[in-house]
Amino acid sequence: MASRLRLGQPVPNPASTTDPEEANEGEGGEARKPEPKRPEVTDLGGGSEVWHIPRFMAREAAWEVFEELDKRIPWTRPTIRVFGRASVQPRDTCYVADEGLKDLKYSGHQPRAHSWDEFPVLKDILKAVHEALPGSYFNSLLLNRYKAGSDYVSWHADDEPLYGPTPEIASVTFGCEREFLLRKKPTKTQVAAGSGESVRKRLKIDDPQQHSFLLKHGSLLVMKGYTQRDWQHSVPKRAKAASTRINLTFRHVLS
Repeated sequence: MASRLRLGQPVPNPASTTDPEEANEGEGGEARKPEPKRPEVTDLGGGSEVWHIPRFMAREAAWEVFEELDKRIPWTRPTIRVFGRASVQPRDTCYVADEGLKDLKYSGHQPRAHSWDEFPVLKDILKAVHEALPGSYFNSLLLNRYKAGSDYVSWHADDEPLYGPTPEIASVTFGCEREFLLRKKPTKTQVAAGSGESVRKRLKIDDPQQHSFLLKHGSLLVMKGYTQRDWQHSVPKRAKAASTRINLTFRHVLS
């Protein structure tokens, strides 16, 4: 499905070079293109699934991208409203999208939509993601930067109407590895029996209604099908996560 890709100088096309660790010699000693990486597929049931490619991009190339994004993206840390209370968002963010799309709004915040042409490296990564996921089409990108383990994203689902009923969301990670959690949304019966949070706290960590993925540097994770309708996800605080993580979430906004 997807190759392990690298970027060159100054910010080369991800598909233009191969990883030395995966290069093979063919006849006459010529290097062969590495075999495509197959995703690890987790069937969540009910038409929801997650694809995970831990080594989507070559390590050194991914570090080049990390440095480029960390220094050149116009990061902001906006004030948002959660349950009627204003607070500073616990991570930096930036939004990139095709011209003419519907505005993105969440938690009372409407980020400015930057153009892809402002950041050629993001266009290269978008191309690589499209090549890794045949049939997919993404026209927007939300970037998040977690500067330490105290930065996080709370439980939520990307189920806004502008993404449609079965949005596909592709997430590429650079820098510090972080835990990515999924949990099943509580049913109406569970909510009636008690608060949704208390119900979830009674679930064991190995319960089929919970899943954990360790998103490493250069990895790709894709949520597909009805995942946003039926599941929630989060990146929790982790004291041991002492360095910066940058995450790119590619989405398709309906026109």
